[in-house]
Amino acid sequence: MPKIRVLVVDDHAIVRDGICALLNLTGDIEVVGEATNGTEALKRVPELNPDVVIMDISMPIMGGLEATRRIHRELPNTRILVLTQHDDKEYVFPVIEAGASGLISKAAASSELVSGIRAVHRGDSYLSPSVAKLLVENFQHTAGERAVLDPYGQLTERERDVLKLLAEGYSTQEIAAMLVITPKTVEGHKTNLMAKLGIHNRIDLVKYALRRGIISI
Repeated sequence: MPKIRVLVVDDHAIVRDGICALLNLTGDIEVVGEATNGTEALKRVPELNPDVVIMDISMPIMGGLEATRRIHRELPNTRILVLTQHDDKEYVFPVIEAGASGLISKAAASSELVSGIRAVHRGDSYLSPSVAKLLVENFQHTAGERAVLDPYGQLTERERDVLKLLAEGYSTQEIAAMLVITPKTVEGHKTNLMAKLGIHNRIDLVKYALRRGIISI
């Protein structure tokens, strides 16, 4: 079985030497070249045709972010695994947007690097646990913001039922019978949902339901 061909890009010789020594201990990974900055990497990738590029972020002349972006654009079949000492969103999200297939913290265990290389070579993505945790936290935060911005997300399930039926033209008595609740309870749900949505009359409620796709004409 052919070995996974790897290009190591880092401006520190001691880091490159350590990575090469580690990968040489595996039976399925071969280091085919090294580069000390992004500019060198752009020249060496077409020459060496590596399967995976291990890319540092902070380098002189051309950093890893720009090099990742250009390699991904020009040679999209080349997988890029970024090694960085930064695991905050200021660095993580731009790297992913640039086209990296994986991102590993330099503080991670050596075994993670090998696992990451094998994963991105298979076509999967790979993130260090600290990076994955950051992504989850960011998703939860933005999801919470979206819920705040969209008042529909603040409605209870029963309030959504009442909203839909009101928008469809049913009376309070009819809704009470359909949902097996009292008319007083329906009115309570109606008051609450209209307050949450900032709606003050039934016409605006119908317009809102149409805009949001809750009902259709």
